[in-house]
Amino acid sequence: MNNLIIRTVEPEDLTACHTIEANCFPPCEAAWTSSLQNRIEEYPEGFLVAELDGDVVGQVNSGSTDKEDISDEEFKKLIGHDPDGRHIVIFSLSVHPNYQRQGIADKLMSNFIEQARELGKSTIKLLCKKDLLPYYSRHGFLDDGLSASDHGGAEWHAMTLYI
Repeated sequence: MNNLIIRTVEPEDLTACHTIEANCFPPCEAAWTSSLQNRIEEYPEGFLVAELDGDVVGQVNSGSTDKEDISDEEFKKLIGHDPDGRHIVIFSLSVHPNYQRQGIADKLMSNFIEQARELGKSTIKLLCKKDLLPYYSRHGFLDDGLSASDHGGAEWHAMTLYI
């Protein structure tokens, strides 16, 4: 994995990021191309990609807010996004299935945590399904319990990392 590069997203990464999203989430949960494009344009400092041999194979994207409740679906469209907010909220951490289980997501997460610190954030927040609680816990996130979110008809846990 010596040729893995973690970097800030570029506009030309949109198609690759959407392909990853579509391969990692059910259609009712995956971000639309327009949402990803909006995140790239509006908050590139909160959007990192993993590039391997010139191909984007993973991503982590986010928004920023001062709100404690992150279950608002509109926020995923960056409605209410405040780049100076004290919380950075991960919308998606995903690695293309062909590249999973190689440590790419961990590298993305470590770089994202460092980026959040550099941006002066107080916390990183996210919503995840129950089976991902151990993964995020390994990165220092605490389970805040069930969220009010019913995105895609699923049950979501809120998690917070204090940085």
